[in-house]
Amino acid sequence: MSRLLLWIKETRPQFLVLSVVLTFLGSSIAWYYGHLNIGYALLAGFGLSLTHGSVNAINDYFDYKSGIDLNVERTPFSGGSGLVPGGKISLRQALMVGVVTSLAALAIGIFFVIEKGWQLAPLLVAAALCMVLYSPVILRTYWPEWSPGLGLGVLPIMGLYFVQAGEYSWVVLAASVPSGIMVHNLLLLNEFPDIEADRTGGRKTMPVVFGPSASSWFYIAATVMVYAWIIGCVIATLVTGRVVMPVWCLAALLSLPLAAKAMRGSRQYADREKIVAAMGDNVKFIMLTHVLLAAGYIIDKALRG
Repeated sequence: MSRLLLWIKETRPQFLVLSVVLTFLGSSIAWYYGHLNIGYALLAGFGLSLTHGSVNAINDYFDYKSGIDLNVERTPFSGGSGLVPGGKISLRQALMVGVVTSLAALAIGIFFVIEKGWQLAPLLVAAALCMVLYSPVILRTYWPEWSPGLGLGVLPIMGLYFVQAGEYSWVVLAASVPSGIMVHNLLLLNEFPDIEADRTGGRKTMPVVFGPSASSWFYIAATVMVYAWIIGCVIATLVTGRVVMPVWCLAALLSLPLAAKAMRGSRQYADREKIVAAMGDNVKFIMLTHVLLAAGYIIDKALRG
């Protein structure tokens, strides 16, 4: 049992809360448009969690092989699980966890392609490429943060809607953009403490390539864009009379105090204690904003009767 618990820990389950809030938001959007299927939502959410866990395990595998895990200073939000360098599991076991979870996620994806239509396949292929290529390839190219933003932000919302509705929608794509930006920023801020280790390991993250100052300003601009996008979509709803994003989604503005703390902390990147605190505020802001967006869809439909 202890070995099984270590394998589960290798997926970094504390970070899989992101998959839960993405599932909640995607399913709330599906419900808003009359397509909720709780069974499919739960299965898709489980598949998303498996995918996320697989990325974490495979990332640990490549981090150890490249030497990054031997140089990184871990924080509660970055630096990997520490299980392989700590000798608690072998490198082979970390890879096995990644492969098994990805194959299980693939099986769920194939089920949905058979059940809901081949149109889901391109989305799953794109997500799989983001997952498989992230650690060995994408992290060694400029601006790798786009990959988790797409693969663990935009595509999950679109996929969760599709498996329940059986179709895509441009308004759902618009609704997924804030998730893409926030997941992008989740990775971006978490990279700040790992700059030297990432540079040594050949990674080209934004803090490595552009430096922490420029990267922190980019983080701030992107965080502001999250709110600007939500407000813009609500304005489009009011102007056109067609729901791009329900007015009640403005409830997401309630997360602004947390976002402000994270943005302020991102400028204090030279102070390890303050940047780690900012990373924590960033996680809280991202999770709360997703929940508030979902609540906006639920409240709006409930009030409409």
